[in-house]
Amino acid sequence: MTAIFGWLKINGAAFLFTAALAVVGGLLFEWIGIPIPWLLGPMILVLIGSKLTKSFQPCWPSELRNTGMIIVGYMIGLSFTANTFKEIGKQLPSMMLLTLLLLVCTYLIALLIAKLSGIAFPTILMGSIPGGLSQMIILAEELKGIDLTVVTFLQVSRLMMIIFFVPMLVFSPLVGASMGTELSDSAAAATAIAADWSAMFPHIWLYAAACPLLALIGNRIKFPTAFLLGPMVATIVIHLSGFAGPMLPPALVDVSQLLIGGYLGLMFKPEKLQNKLKIISLACLSGIILILCSLGLSLLLMHLRDTPLATSFLSLSPGAMDQMGIIAREVDADLSFVICYQLFRTLFIFLVVPPLLKFLFRSMLRRKEENQAA
Repeated sequence: MTAIFGWLKINGAAFLFTAALAVVGGLLFEWIGIPIPWLLGPMILVLIGSKLTKSFQPCWPSELRNTGMIIVGYMIGLSFTANTFKEIGKQLPSMMLLTLLLLVCTYLIALLIAKLSGIAFPTILMGSIPGGLSQMIILAEELKGIDLTVVTFLQVSRLMMIIFFVPMLVFSPLVGASMGTELSDSAAAATAIAADWSAMFPHIWLYAAACPLLALIGNRIKFPTAFLLGPMVATIVIHLSGFAGPMLPPALVDVSQLLIGGYLGLMFKPEKLQNKLKIISLACLSGIILILCSLGLSLLLMHLRDTPLATSFLSLSPGAMDQMGIIAREVDADLSFVICYQLFRTLFIFLVVPPLLKFLFRSMLRRKEENQAA
């Protein structure tokens, strides 16, 4: 408690300023009618405020972001049923195929951007791997010759582009999703309990204890995206055991998005780059090409699995699970389907990609040394 008061004494004014920006951003985007207003609005206004203000250096504790992710993990967990896990088994071949195809697209994009920018290919590749921001940054610190600033910027800029542009594409005539048009069986089951404050109790107490606990345990053992996956696993286990979980009121859902959006707004730091304009332009080009590749692969998934385009696109969008889960929930896409694909890619990237990258880069370095010796 003393530490909290100490932090507030030092950072309280800056935090209140940042929180005000986030709330105004959510209200403004909701008024304008922008999709996912309480995620995008706080993100954009906090981003702008962090670049324009000199009196306060905006701050947003990671604990708030983690709280938002716990809430999102709970909502995602409610969408899983026993039939969902049967479906996952059927989907494994297409999950593997489409994940590999997306990574091949990433590899080719990294080759192009490395050639155009003159930056070392390993740096560009690690900055381009979709959905692996934290893992790629950690790995970049372990490897020699990797520009950590560029890796971080590419990862963050791609993430922010995806968070902003994917909702626009999903709601555009190209994809054609609209509010409430793709309600899945699992989502329908999850809405059995009315989403109001009174309906939350007393059932919510068990989830309120289990979700943060699993998040903290997962974080302690270095489980990927622990503050999302821990609550999701806890919710699935309790929900499938017959202890029905209540849906959350819309206001609480908005708060969870604000907590995540405010944090994301502070991640974008182009001022640390050299050749800012060139790298920013190439990062935008890379992000656009990757989104288009994902859209193309989603057409293949739609053909293979007979799923709506919005569900297929969100399943393969190269963003983070929590953001794609939020968007899927907003358009009533098949949330469990989306999360299964996103989760598979996340685990593949966390478990398989790092050793592959280490092997690839060491082979490239060995060939370079051999050529220099010759």
